[in-house]
Amino acid sequence: MRTSLSRIPALSLLLILTLASASFGHDLVRVPAGNRNSTQPPIPNTSALRAKAFNTSYDEKYQKIVGVLREDRELMASIKKAAQAYRIDPIHIVGALVGEHTYNITIVNRVKSYYVKALAYSQADFKFSYKDVNVQSFIKKPEFAHCDALTGSAELWECRDETWDKSFRGKVIDGVTYENMTFQRAFFQPFFAGQTFGLGQISPLTALEVTDVVHATSGLPKLSANDPQAIYRDIMDPDRSVIYIAAIVRDAMDVYRAQGFDISENPGLTATLYNVGQPRRRALASRQASDASGGKKLPEENYYGWLVNDRLPELRSLLGQ
Repeated sequence: MRTSLSRIPALSLLLILTLASASFGHDLVRVPAGNRNSTQPPIPNTSALRAKAFNTSYDEKYQKIVGVLREDRELMASIKKAAQAYRIDPIHIVGALVGEHTYNITIVNRVKSYYVKALAYSQADFKFSYKDVNVQSFIKKPEFAHCDALTGSAELWECRDETWDKSFRGKVIDGVTYENMTFQRAFFQPFFAGQTFGLGQISPLTALEVTDVVHATSGLPKLSANDPQAIYRDIMDPDRSVIYIAAIVRDAMDVYRAQGFDISENPGLTATLYNVGQPRRRALASRQASDASGGKKLPEENYYGWLVNDRLPELRSLLGQ
């Protein structure tokens, strides 16, 4: 999937995605529940190294997050409330959390400890920059000009993300060497190698992408790259983090629907998209792959989403479903 994405021109992608699925002449295809693959896709070595570093295993981490979800009634109530507000099944939020805390970080024993961390980050002095250039100054470069016409936060920041990949990543421009790293990693990890934070392990860039829908649906103030402390406050606060998870899932569902795929009944697929990000590029890649196969190829779950679908009965039981 990653290989095909590199071939999609930024402008054509963004113009295509402004059209409704009816414009393509495609019927809406329901992506059924369950996994497309009979065995779990390969797990990245980075996940194995994390588990080894903390002397734990995937199963231990899975059991720990499931235990927290089972016992923390306040957290589960927040999950259900957010799901209702964003018109999604709460299993999609549960799946995202289970995947993150099984393969990336390990859930802390008490969710409330995230509140303390949120306060600390909100008072810290830092900015989003790369090689001492603030991101807000960097995106004024002419290469990003075509993004300025986009008014939605998701389309705008995904355009900038893609423009970085196309025009700067791994290149030397005007004597400046730009490392072969993602836009997110270059500009939005001001502290250390870890790129995501809080209960939902949400990156600052992803939070910026969904700030419009969060503001419109939940009334939270819109986020700005000029105020990184506010972004960290929101993604570190468990109550707000759950809202952002719901918004991220809702956004992924909507962009896939625009490409002719109804993914609302497949929590493993929404968990996969929560894990890998860039839903617009991936939805278009799925559309192209499906067309090339005569409509036979459906979007697939990665290792992270595969686990969610595989354990779905147990995860649904946490919600009383």
